[in-house]
Amino acid sequence: MTTVQARLNGLPVFLGLAFGLAWLGMIGAWALGFSLVNPLVQLPFAFAPALAAFVVRRWVTGEGFADAGLRPRLRAAWPQYLMAWLGPAVLVAATAGVAVLFGEHLAPLDGQIGGMPGWALIAVLLLVVPLLTPIYWGEEFGWTAYLRQRVFPGRPVAATLTTGLIWAVWHYPLAFVGYIEFDDVVAGLAVWTLSFVCQEVLLSWLRVRGGSVWTASLAHAGNNMVLSLLTGFLLAGVNVMAVTVYLTIPMAALAAWVLATGRLRP
Repeated sequence: MTTVQARLNGLPVFLGLAFGLAWLGMIGAWALGFSLVNPLVQLPFAFAPALAAFVVRRWVTGEGFADAGLRPRLRAAWPQYLMAWLGPAVLVAATAGVAVLFGEHLAPLDGQIGGMPGWALIAVLLLVVPLLTPIYWGEEFGWTAYLRQRVFPGRPVAATLTTGLIWAVWHYPLAFVGYIEFDDVVAGLAVWTLSFVCQEVLLSWLRVRGGSVWTASLAHAGNNMVLSLLTGFLLAGVNVMAVTVYLTIPMAALAAWVLATGRLRP
């Protein structure tokens, strides 16, 4: 059996474990009355993609971890780490600008958490992001560091878009268990899917250019802890669907630039 065939044979096992463990965790937690918004409740299924990738690499295909990008490469990849760390804050500003153009009024960041001034809130979140990066590695080790390199070998754009689509579908149960609530579920999931695909383009860009899964993991942490949280504070009271659209527009523009300039090539 060739290396390519062995890798392809591992895909069904990876997807079965990543989806099965995560969906069982999501639906099980909801059925037991736990809030899916609680980060502690999310932890078990957040590591399902990493566990699936580890099992396949170690025992199913035996291919090992040479291409997993586990080395941090801090010195060589510092530009990608800087973009991964500060990029989500830049996207917050871009999202706020888009929302204002659509006639929305921004809420102040001051006092959103314990009377903390807005600048301090931003600073604290930026300091927390690197500390939480290992948690978001649980997804990136599975999606960006494994799946993306196994689907459509030699076709980085197709592989990235497919990975983003699969990653989005993996999140779908969350729209039915209280994590995110769309008035129009079909339209909401469509926009949410586009958002995940755009995110995957950006995460893959950082992974390819930085040569490490940790750049993507840092950016993923920033997307959740800086981009999502601060945008939620600024657009408090705005319809969830609208917020998702505003978030997606600047990400889509940046993702389109990455694709158009061929920056996903190794």
